[in-house]
Amino acid sequence: MKTVADIFKRKGLHNITVAPDAFVLDALKLMAEKNIGSVVVMDNDKYCGLLTERDYARKVILHGKSSAELQVGEIMSEYLPRVTPGHSLDECMEIMTNHNIRYLPVFENEDYIGIVSIIDVVKETMLAQKDTIEHLQNYLHS
Repeated sequence: MKTVADIFKRKGLHNITVAPDAFVLDALKLMAEKNIGSVVVMDNDKYCGLLTERDYARKVILHGKSSAELQVGEIMSEYLPRVTPGHSLDECMEIMTNHNIRYLPVFENEDYIGIVSIIDVVKETMLAQKDTIEHLQNYLHS
């Protein structure tokens, strides 16, 4: 069974972060530049939350607020469910589905180590299925 650790082995730990006092507009520019849908909010080395495109759409635009004046900490998602590197991909999919979220922060003990997205989970699942199919084909042809 594939786990969160397998995702990190494939993609690495490339965490893009912003401070909670950064302006939302600056965080959005960073997300656009890096072609990502979320950014981790860290205060020094302490995990605070996650800013997502959904946060922006629902908490800024729909309320007529200005992203140039709001700070990330005012709209970030806090208290998201957490997973560990040992969580299975099935467990991650269930958590994401049950909470209607697309990102999960990953902690080892109490230390933040990374983020996984629904795209990461789907991609890793597809790779595992492809490996299984190849093994079955090789078995049938041997």
